[in-house]
Amino acid sequence: MGQLKVVAIAGSLRRESYNRELLQIAKKLASEQGAPVEEVDLKQLALPIYDGDIEAQGLPAPVRQLKATVEKADVLLIATPEYNYSVSGALKNAIDWLSRGENSLDGKVAAIFGASTSILGTVRSQTHLRVILERLNVIVVPQPQVFVRSADQAFAPDRSLRDDMTTQLLRDLIRNALKLAGKLKE
Repeated sequence: MGQLKVVAIAGSLRRESYNRELLQIAKKLASEQGAPVEEVDLKQLALPIYDGDIEAQGLPAPVRQLKATVEKADVLLIATPEYNYSVSGALKNAIDWLSRGENSLDGKVAAIFGASTSILGTVRSQTHLRVILERLNVIVVPQPQVFVRSADQAFAPDRSLRDDMTTQLLRDLIRNALKLAGKLKE
């Protein structure tokens, strides 16, 4: 079995978002477990809003780039914010494009997690994201679930998580995703 390929996506476009910070921690934890990570920056890609008329003219270059990157991945690390009790428009748009033509998400293993200033963290957005991904034949790792709540207080000055238990849960989630993807790849 070759080395697993991991792609990381933050569902928030804001440069200083808590989910971008959490994704950086996740990338480091994955690298510590021997899995190098390639990050997809949705802001930099500037995907157009999904529109069947655009698709009918051929997939735009940023969409082709996103699809090619995700198709090479064995594991997806997805940090989802919670906007109005659901996933962000940017993340949903990326998923919509990934599902067009050949479903670029088919058979991938995903570890989902998120940070929010809410006391509930991203419970609702992760529930919605899980349903969306499962519809597209993504194997979403069930446990542990990682919800960083009160995100405005959750990060230390060095940008690590203040709560060691949350860091350990994120490490375990990533380990479980890598283990599952490794078994599927065998």
